[in-house]
Amino acid sequence: MRILNNLLVLGLLLTSVYSFAWGTTGHRVVAEIAEAHLNSKAKREIKKIIGKQPLAYWANWPDFIKSNPDWKMADSWHYLNFPGGLNRTEFDQTLENSSEENLYKRTLIIIDELKNHKNLSLEKKQENLYFLIHLIGDAHQPLHIGREEDLGGNKIEVEWFRSKTNIHSLWDSKLIDFQQYSYTEYAEVLDFHNKKFNKTLTAGNLNDWLYDSYQKAEDIYANTKAGDKLWFPYNYQYVSTLEEQLLKGGLRLAKVLNEIFK
Repeated sequence: MRILNNLLVLGLLLTSVYSFAWGTTGHRVVAEIAEAHLNSKAKREIKKIIGKQPLAYWANWPDFIKSNPDWKMADSWHYLNFPGGLNRTEFDQTLENSSEENLYKRTLIIIDELKNHKNLSLEKKQENLYFLIHLIGDAHQPLHIGREEDLGGNKIEVEWFRSKTNIHSLWDSKLIDFQQYSYTEYAEVLDFHNKKFNKTLTAGNLNDWLYDSYQKAEDIYANTKAGDKLWFPYNYQYVSTLEEQLLKGGLRLAKVLNEIFK
């Protein structure tokens, strides 16, 4: 198993980083925050599935396996495409009419299967859990709820401190890396609020959370244009949004897992 994991990591390094969400650090931040908010029942049930490894260890597995042709069908599970300017009603209609092979529909399928996990093989339970950890993270990276014509910002080229990139990659990893935290440090500095505050962030359901990310994406599209030369002011403008999304992702992942394994 460890040899296979090493091969998958090698494959990750050989694959375009533009296809990943949050980067390895962001996904681990989300998973680390979630782990701190699991109830005792969820912790016991999850341990039966993945053993003693923390959630953060598996948070990037669905990106690592993108190097494996057998998992090609899962590429579209990581994102959603929307036109700009949708109101909530239009957004929900688009969600419901979308293919089952996207972030929204696949997440609902995985949640349903894990709620009935006693009927699944251990391998299938593990795969579902790895994907759920990852996809809830993806749901909070705003440009994974982006526009089809620019591939969620991948085609919008900008400069970040004079280095060429695109806005999807910028939000996947470069903004996070700029903060200079390890994933454990970042989880700790973000997750300091009381239960009452955290409860406000976990209100609602997956549809609500995706629309929230969509609205964040709309703001990013409005304020980040092709050719922009971005540096300190952009970080100042958006670091609070970045950190809010990481925290929401972690707390909401914990809520989902606690509900599954209640």
